[in-house]
Amino acid sequence: MKRPKTSRAWWLDRHVHDPFVKLAQKEGYRSRAAYKLLGLDERDHLLKPGMTVVDLGAAPGGWCQVAAKKVGEQGKVIGIDLLPVMPVPGVQLFQADFTEAEGLALVEDALRGKKADLVLSDMAPNISGVKDADQAKHYMLAELALDFASRWLKPEGAFVVKVFQGSGFEEYLKQVRMVFNKVVTRKPEASRDESRENFLVARGLKERT
Repeated sequence: MKRPKTSRAWWLDRHVHDPFVKLAQKEGYRSRAAYKLLGLDERDHLLKPGMTVVDLGAAPGGWCQVAAKKVGEQGKVIGIDLLPVMPVPGVQLFQADFTEAEGLALVEDALRGKKADLVLSDMAPNISGVKDADQAKHYMLAELALDFASRWLKPEGAFVVKVFQGSGFEEYLKQVRMVFNKVVTRKPEASRDESRENFLVARGLKERT
């Protein structure tokens, strides 16, 4: 009788045979998550040369790599994460807590008074294993990202944020729709089928009343 795999063994087996993991290794991206952003960009045309991009929750740096390549030398990419991120050419990185005033100030100062073309948020909380608590923490981060985007995006700018289906999703979707003119839900090919992960792509800030 074949022994069942432990959860860790199953994860390792899936990771080793994951086509996006193999592609990331081949093409020099730090994680398979790079292909989530590449997939979103292919569909929604988010990244263009010369843009200013802010990446919230940047570790391990795959999204920064994609953004830096797309915006080129004339563009600007700013990334922040609690975890250390190895340097990415053309990216200004901060190891700090975006949820604290000091971390937020680092990003705002790096913008030097100029608005961003694109704000990305792949932030996620440390998982406790308590589903409802983890979901609530995630949407707290998503709300902070939305607040930042509402204040620091150009009127025609775009906001991409990771969300999870379940408690809090519909309420958060309503919040995003109150801020942006167009909001769509995307699940790029690189997002695993069994994952509740989706991304909201929002464009065009509504005028503040």
